[in-house]
Amino acid sequence: MFTGIITELGTITELEHRPDQDSARLTIHAPASSVDLPLGGSLAVNGTCLTATGVSTGSVVVDVIGETLRRTAIGDLQSGDRVNLERCMPASGRFDGHIVQGHVDGTGTVAKIEVHGSWRQIRIALPAGLGRYVAEKGSIAVDGVSLTVTAVNDVNRPSESESPSGAPAGASNDWFEIGLIPATLAETTLGTRTVGDRVNLEVDVVAKYAARLTDHDRASASASASASATASQEVTG
Repeated sequence: MFTGIITELGTITELEHRPDQDSARLTIHAPASSVDLPLGGSLAVNGTCLTATGVSTGSVVVDVIGETLRRTAIGDLQSGDRVNLERCMPASGRFDGHIVQGHVDGTGTVAKIEVHGSWRQIRIALPAGLGRYVAEKGSIAVDGVSLTVTAVNDVNRPSESESPSGAPAGASNDWFEIGLIPATLAETTLGTRTVGDRVNLEVDVVAKYAARLTDHDRASASASASASATASQEVTG
């Protein structure tokens, strides 16, 4: 488990695509994160929980399977790119962010950036289906960074012709906004994001479980009502 507090900016030093194996291998320059990181240890790379398959002084190697490449923006990375890194949270650590599992729910697209002196407001277009889990003043992880949602637009109307500016065709009309303070701009990759960039998104796990329970209850109630109606028809028939 992670908390969305980035501890280091790493650099991709080597990127090996393996199309025949539907995977890729990344070598990351990570002087701080590589210290005492065991083989098999977890490292969040731009919010994606990956397993260290190789560790040497100052570097970490991770393997990325096709499923991860398709569901996250990890596949967009190139050699020389900076990445947000976070080691998993120790049991005795401070909980400074929010619960982040490193399980990316989808990718959003930077749709708008407003500069307000030393800080910025960024609007991110949401993929269809994620808007229901995002709440104003709630938490969300963007490329692994724990952030507070300052505004949200959830109209639940997927559209191919009316996608937000910067969003891919077929995206929903949903978006949310976040404010980035100078420290976040300087110490994470979010300070270099531009309109059109894809970012990894992980919504609040509590919201996902709450929605799951609600959906289950509704489905159970609907099934029960349908069964009762069928039984009533059989009796009257």
